[in-house]
Amino acid sequence: MKIKDFYLDDLSKSILLAGKLACLLKTGDIVALNGELGAGKTEFCRAIIHSLGYDEDVPSPTFNLVQTYEPSVNDLEIPAVWHIDLYRIEKAEDVFELGIEDGFDTAITLIEWPDKMGRYLPEEHLEINLSIGETEGSRNIAFNGSKYWQDRLKGLEL
Repeated sequence: MKIKDFYLDDLSKSILLAGKLACLLKTGDIVALNGELGAGKTEFCRAIIHSLGYDEDVPSPTFNLVQTYEPSVNDLEIPAVWHIDLYRIEKAEDVFELGIEDGFDTAITLIEWPDKMGRYLPEEHLEINLSIGETEGSRNIAFNGSKYWQDRLKGLEL
């Protein structure tokens, strides 16, 4: 179900949107990011992770497949985040070798290339589709999800 569409004319607005979404996310949420190479999936994830309070470098998990961000003992109100890039996965079953179920239960899980999971992608996820816009730096970003996500994202605006 379509929730919202955004046309963002530059990267700063994409980062702002990711930050606003981050404020609405909680442990157990699964966000699936779709888009061609260069559409901005990793940058959107990076902005979510930074907005949640992680100040460290946020590299693309393309080569190690999973990057985890755990709160320090002094900052336990920040949720853990699993940032997963499935671009190099060959079979859907391979996702279980990553321990992905732990992320679903204990963290906010951000998944790039979620189509690689096939039928193993949990049904109750937020889908974000990113595409390159008509002008340099612009993006089209569409949010899709169930009624649950529609209700949670009702106030999401730029």
